[in-house]
Formats: sequence, structure tokens, C-alpha cells
Amino acid sequence: CVVIGLATQYHILLKEKINGVEGTKLDEEFLNMERKTDITHKLILDLVPKTIGYLQPNPAYRAKLNMLSTVSKIRGQVKSVGYPQTEGILGDCMLCYGNELGAESGFGFALLEMGEALKQVAQAKDCMDVRVKRTFIDPLQSLQHKELKEIAYHLRKLEGRRLDFDYKKRRKGKIADSEIKKAFEKFEESKDLAERSMFNLLERDVQRMQHLSGLLEAVMDYHRQSQQILENLRSSLQSRITDASNQPKREFASKSVVSTVCYTDIYGFSTCSSGVILNTEVTEALSEKYAPVVVHPPDKVTIKAQTTDKPTSNNDSGPPLDQPCCQALYSFQPENQGELGFKEGDIIILTSQIDENWCEGMIRGEAGLFPMNYVKVLIPLPQ
Repeated sequence: CVVIGLATQYHILLKEKINGVEGTKLDEEFLNMERKTDITHKLILDLVPKTIGYLQPNPAYRAKLNMLSTVSKIRGQVKSVGYPQTEGILGDCMLCYGNELGAESGFGFALLEMGEALKQVAQAKDCMDVRVKRTFIDPLQSLQHKELKEIAYHLRKLEGRRLDFDYKKRRKGKIADSEIKKAFEKFEESKDLAERSMFNLLERDVQRMQHLSGLLEAVMDYHRQSQQILENLRSSLQSRITDASNQPKREFASKSVVSTVCYTDIYGFSTCSSGVILNTEVTEALSEKYAPVVVHPPDKVTIKAQTTDKPTSNNDSGPPLDQPCCQALYSFQPENQGELGFKEGDIIILTSQIDENWCEGMIRGEAGLFPMNYVKVLIPLPQ
């Protein structure tokens, strides 16, 4: 049996569309299964990215993670970088300033407690991400790449054999009946394969409902854990508020400048009480000890020697401001691989801008990514 070529199939299909010639019709049940299969395919294409967006809502971070993942694969590194949860970022901020205020401060200790609780919430969210990917996203992607791909292949093959059968049927008399019969048998075989594949797909609705239930259970477990963590935090914080409210209030005691000077022993004076006026002897002693000193300028030879031996300043050691660069407004500690750390006041050479929030730069021979809101651009990158 000789099957017509793709060019002839395309010609026949175009002729059917233009002239309104009807080809061999398929039964309504088959067409209904084909419609539902097509909807399932579109659903997965739309549902998977939106589910990932629900778990990781920041598109800039997602792009950054994809870039870091690509770089890791190129370098042969297996370590994966996790998505920075917003609860974890807020918790790190609270822990940082809580440590600076100190645990002896009521507010500082409360910041430490809440920061640690938010870090636990972020860990629970990471667990939810892993669970949703395993129980919901991965099965849908497997369905898309295997079964739906196979069904699409059978449907394309079916359409080609239908066109071949219709072409030979219309040329009856010029083409042997045996050829037409063989074309019809091939057409029926492809229809049976496509119909069986779509039937098996649509009959497994229970399996996909279980995947949806897995998504629901993962989200509910995350919210239960978060609620439990935050309830414990609320009880502890309310208890600390009550204890702090019951503490006796301290009164502000003003100290005069004279009192401050008297209590300082760097001048060699004895301690005096607040409000004591300095006597004449003390004033004269201060005048003699801190009398202005007359400095005579050195000769030219001395000046030349001092100028020659003067070390270079720290500013001269920095990179010349003749290329794109920026100055750090705050210190930045890298949290992920590929990020560039620096300290407040450092001058960073700009090499490229990843997006409106992240740039790539270099300092002290090290290159990496850093956030734009931590720096002030001195010389911008060329457009």
C-alpha cells in the first residue's frame, strides 16, 4: 500500500477547506474525547507555571535561580540554590537588629523571638514547595511529556491516513480496490490507537484528583504549621508585654555639662556634685594646661622629606573613577552562590545589569551579583 506524500496531504486538506469538501467523518464520541484531551493539554501548559508562581511569587528571584542553576550545571556543580522565602528574609532582618539591640532590651528580645519564628515559617514553606513539586507538578509534567505527546502523535498519524483514504476513495476506478481497502484498514488502525490512548487518559481522572488532593494537603499542612508557630509566638510575646508593663517606670535624670566635666578625671580633678561652679584655680589650671601651642613651620628641606615619605591614602588605592562603578551604601553579606559581598563605602566596578533589581560587578578580583538598593551608582553603565 502506497501512502500519499505530505505535499499531497496538504493539498487535499487545503482543497477540503476551500471547497467545503467533507472528508470521512469520525463519530461524536471520538470527537468529544479529542476535545477533552486538548483541554487537558492546555490546562497543564497553563496550570504548571501558575502553580510555580504561587509557590515562588517573585519573578526576578525565579529568573535569578534559573540563571544560577544554569551556571552550576555548566560548572558541574550539583548543589541547588533554594528560593528565598519572604518570611525568611523578614526573619533575618529582625534577627540582625535584635542582636544589635541585645537580649537585655525588651524590644530586641521580641525581635529575636519573632525573627526565629518567621525562619521556622520559611522552613515550613520550603517543605511545602518540595511536597507540591513531588505530588502535583512532577506528575502533571510527566503526563504532558509522555501520554499527551503520544496521543498527539497518534492523532497526527490518524489525520494523515484519513487524507490518504479519502484521496484514494475519490479516485476510485483509477486506483485498485485493494489499495483503497488497505488505506481504510490503516485508517481504522490509527483511529483505534488514538481512541484507546485518549480513553485511557480520560479514565484516569481519579489519579489526577489525587494529585490535586496532594496539592491541597501540602498547602493545608503548611498553614497548620505556620498557625501553630505564630500562636506560640503570640503567647510568648503577650506574656512579655504583660511583664514589661508591670515593671516600674524609670524617671529621666538630666545631667548638666558642668557635672559631666567634673566627673571626668582626665584633667586630674576630684569628683564634684552636679551644679558646682568651677572656681578660679580650676579655670586657671585648665587655661594653662590647654593653652594654644605656637607651631613654627619647618624649613624647606624638612617639608620636602616629609612630603616624600608621606604614605598614600586609602582613597588612592581604590579603582579610578573612569569606568562604570558604584559605592556601597550598606554592607552586603552573600547568602547564595554567585553573589558578591562587600562592605559599606566599597567601590564596586559595574560589569552588567541583570534586571532592575540586580547588577553584576567586581571588587578585589571577585565577581558576582548584588542588589541595586545596597549601592549608589557613581558612573552608570553605557546604554
